Amino acid sequence: MNGIKARSYSVEFKQNGFNKLEKLIENNDYSSVFVIVDTNTREHCLPVFKKEMSQPFDFKIISISPGEEFKTIISCQNIWQILSDKGADRKSLIINLGGGVITDMGGFIASTYKRGIDFVNIPTTLLSMVDASIGGKTGIDFGNIKNQIGVITDPILVIIESGFLKTLNLKEYRSGYSEMLKHGLISDKDYWNKLLIFLKKNTLEILPLIYKSIEIKNKIVLKDPFEKNQRKILNFGHTIGHAIESYFIKSDHLEKLSHGEAIAIGMIIEASISVDNCSLNQSDANEIKNVFDSVFSKIKIDILDQNNIISLIKFDKKNSHGNVNFVLLKSIGFPIIDLKVTNSQIKKGFLFYNS
Repeated sequence: MNGIKARSYSVEFKQNGFNKLEKLIENNDYSSVFVIVDTNTREHCLPVFKKEMSQPFDFKIISISPGEEFKTIISCQNIWQILSDKGADRKSLIINLGGGVITDMGGFIASTYKRGIDFVNIPTTLLSMVDASIGGKTGIDFGNIKNQIGVITDPILVIIESGFLKTLNLKEYRSGYSEMLKHGLISDKDYWNKLLIFLKKNTLEILPLIYKSIEIKNKIVLKDPFEKNQRKILNFGHTIGHAIESYFIKSDHLEKLSHGEAIAIGMIIEASISVDNCSLNQSDANEIKNVFDSVFSKIKIDILDQNNIISLIKFDKKNSHGNVNFVLLKSIGFPIIDLKVTNSQIKKGFLFYNS
């Protein structure tokens, strides 16, 4: 399987990726190599990583607790301190081995330590393979809000090893599948339909579809690397979905949702809004709802929680000049950016989701 050329790096697949990593380490004469993991990937993925590297090399492990709630400046401070204590310098390399939390935060840590050192991302979840692998977005959460602090900095290499998916539970697998379905909704109705057929197979033989999703996102990012215009379409479902995800993480009375689960709810709600704002066919909105309802269990979101979620939307990073900017659908495969939405339309969308 050929690699995919991104803006300043390549996404390589399976053994070819590990071969390139070995050459990279050999050719760049790094003073030290650090591998950032969480406790889950340290147990389940680090042994696979070591096995795939045909030549042994000296590296130091930095391990953190798993979960979005640890994607904070405190975690960064702890890792910066470890890097400093262990003598990391500007010729050090960081390898981020984990899901989106690890690659987002590890990339941010590398981008800011000594004003920037090289880093490699090896995503281990389906979500991070099809999403965080492309675009160079790094960052952390701030307070109750996702991804408020960060920079756009490319890794020097991304490696996709689908074997890591064997370590995922069904909830995490579905979370990544939600993001792949989004790629179909914003760019390619045929791909959306193909994913629906594949979903029924319930199999992990998914590498060609991972490749397709990465291709879709890469084409969008290459045209608009700093999200000034068309890259915004990747945020379909995320304006409301991120607010839902943040609210559920911080609420004592609610069980936290996976990223894909929250974004799926966001896509259902934003599909409903699209019917009013962009003349999306109601039948398309119903199809979108039925698909995501078949993937995820229904989560009841009452009026009080809805109001609290709506209050968080004003912090979305796409907003400007005090306006909340939405990505909506004219039809499946045809998104529209920078649309204004009223609170009453959002509440109508919640009603549609809850139905």
